[in-house]
Amino acid sequence: MELSVLVSKILAITYISAGIAAISGKIAFSKIVEDFKESQGLTFIIGFITLVIGMLLVEHHNIWVKNWTVLITIISWLALLKGIMLMAFPQSILCFKGMYKNTKNWGIFMIALGLLFGYFGFIV
Repeated sequence: MELSVLVSKILAITYISAGIAAISGKIAFSKIVEDFKESQGLTFIIGFITLVIGMLLVEHHNIWVKNWTVLITIISWLALLKGIMLMAFPQSILCFKGMYKNTKNWGIFMIALGLLFGYFGFIV
């Protein structure tokens, strides 16, 4: 459970920070996807980092239970799959370009997710 709380704290800070940046207009997800399209090196490096983090989390937090910690497991598997896709099929990111058009909505979603993880990591 200590690992779940630690990962929850990390995810809370990360999601809330990214969400605030998205809402404030400091980042635009559609521009990030364009940057991936333009730079194979960036795509590979981010894919590598995402794959390593996803694999570490899957290896150490592959907990399929009926409580909040399963959210970390799901995010872990999604990170692993995203890392594999970015490394093996770098152009696959372009399939999601339309999904990232409304950065502010994604920012709100990320803040909500960050608050959820913050609740479990810092309060419970």
